[in-house]
Amino acid sequence: MTRSVRRTRTLQVAGAGAAALLALSACSSSDDSSDGSSSPSAGASGASKLSGTVTVFAAASLKESFTTLGKEFEQQHPGTKVSFNFGGSDTLAASITSGAPADVFAAASAKTMKIVTDKGDAAGTPATFVRNQLEIATLPGNPDKISSLKDLTKSGLKVVLCDKTVPCGAAAQKALDASGLKLTPVSYEQDVKSALTKVELKEADAAVVYKTDVHAAGDKVEGVEFPESAKAVNDYPIALLKDAQNAEAAKAFVALVQSAEGQKVLNQAGFLKP
Repeated sequence: MTRSVRRTRTLQVAGAGAAALLALSACSSSDDSSDGSSSPSAGASGASKLSGTVTVFAAASLKESFTTLGKEFEQQHPGTKVSFNFGGSDTLAASITSGAPADVFAAASAKTMKIVTDKGDAAGTPATFVRNQLEIATLPGNPDKISSLKDLTKSGLKVVLCDKTVPCGAAAQKALDASGLKLTPVSYEQDVKSALTKVELKEADAAVVYKTDVHAAGDKVEGVEFPESAKAVNDYPIALLKDAQNAEAAKAFVALVQSAEGQKVLNQAGFLKP
């Protein structure tokens, strides 16, 4: 082999080696750049990883749908737990303003939410996430043949209402007033679930509750719609609380409630769109 040919091959090998080094360097540079650009994202993901308990105070009528959403939230965010306190909105509001630890409040009326906002205990402006309408719950088969709100005034009929300070009670009274009807119930209950239970246990012939509660009760009761209920539809507001111990997770739970997924669960339970 001539010296000229050897020199040519040496240059070719050197050129190939340099090209390989340049490609390796470019690849390394690209990887570094990729790591650099993804690092903030990874950091953000790490920073946004939620954990701990979210304490939610919610109207009794939200029990079934919020319990479902709570389980969904825990699945989406391993390491979190959603703890619920369901009850009459007025009682829950009073507890919050008295210092009870809670992260989120979901009320069955704007009036009860105002108790919390007036005390400055909400962070930001509450948002309406669903609405609810009243319905009459009767015994299965509707043995008393109740077909209207007026029928509840029949002599001898045992009717239960929510207390007037509770959103479902205030709505029922509004419907009765709009109809010019007077009704004396056998008892006033502190939340809508307690009123419905009276019918389920056959301790009452009927109760004025929410459509969602009749829906949740299944075949334990029978629902009777009445047109006056359209004049007493309740807006349900939700708010992050000022002294939330787990604010980030609480915000994420509120976001789930307002999301398309959350709205689907609530709509299936019988709630109306906001």
